[in-house]
Amino acid sequence: MMKAILKTERTKGFVMGEKPIPNNLKPNEVLIKVISVSICGTDMHIYNWDAWSQKRINPPLTVGHEFSGKVIKVGSEVTKVKIGDVVSSESHVICGKCEYCLKNKGHICENTKVLGVDIDGCFAEYVKVPEENLYIATSNLDPIYLSVLEPLGNAVHAVKHFDVKDKDVLIIGCGPIGLMGIDVALASGAKRVFATEVNPYRINLAKELGAYLVFDPRSYNTLEMISKHTNNKGVDVVIDFSGNKYAVEEAVDYVKPGGGISILGVFNDKLNVDVNKIVFKGLHIYGVTGRLIPKTWEQIDELLKTNKLHFNKFVTHIFSFDEFEKGIEVMNEGKSGKVVLKL
Repeated sequence: MMKAILKTERTKGFVMGEKPIPNNLKPNEVLIKVISVSICGTDMHIYNWDAWSQKRINPPLTVGHEFSGKVIKVGSEVTKVKIGDVVSSESHVICGKCEYCLKNKGHICENTKVLGVDIDGCFAEYVKVPEENLYIATSNLDPIYLSVLEPLGNAVHAVKHFDVKDKDVLIIGCGPIGLMGIDVALASGAKRVFATEVNPYRINLAKELGAYLVFDPRSYNTLEMISKHTNNKGVDVVIDFSGNKYAVEEAVDYVKPGGGISILGVFNDKLNVDVNKIVFKGLHIYGVTGRLIPKTWEQIDELLKTNKLHFNKFVTHIFSFDEFEKGIEVMNEGKSGKVVLKL
């Protein structure tokens, strides 16, 4: 038996329980002894049992989709990894057969199953996943931090869709992935990174990560601030991690002609965007979902080799697995960057 964090009822909360170790592997599956897991906003939705989770989640379920671990058993057809490898993992289990998978667009696979959402996840002592999902650690990064590579991949996907080298970038929203976005942009050669955020704790984190200018858009007019610091030209790239309706509606004003807007945030309301500005400014709009498979993971690997990412700054809290409620608490309070649980 193994310890696992479970969603057992259709109500708020998780419980620590026991489940059988998932030893029965398909030929392409790998059993992993978990080293660390990290808490995502999706986990918070499921914990708080909001409207989205009530529609999507079917308890009982082992939650969690971000982890690192060591391979301890492999299926009969596994060739990519071996016992003893330290790994992180893509959380989207794709079919490999649909129209999009066959076009190398697995991030929009029409049959995607997400760990800890559609199938049992990784908040447990052991987890099994297809070998195709695994990223084998090749850098000297502490394995505790490897669990955050999956959300880091969201930031990498959003930032690196556009060439940010020597460019001005605006990050909207400095939650954990937005903070990673600042780090990724600077590590990718951005000239200056501007950032907006309403949470004082995360404003300070954004500054510590090296953002050129960080401000609360409730206190300062974003367009005026961007115009002032860019000689009225605007930034080259805007990246939204917030899901804030009004910020993204105005993003077409923040970006210069020929610039780009990446959108990772998810919105509760329809947006009212001036499409004429997109047309006449020649803007490029890109919707970000998940990570490009395998391109984003290859980009992560290249970034790790530069040693330019500051995991010790955007990972702000590390608790033991048994202290998961403390991690949930700081996440709910918004007084954290990324929160990791170590086993």
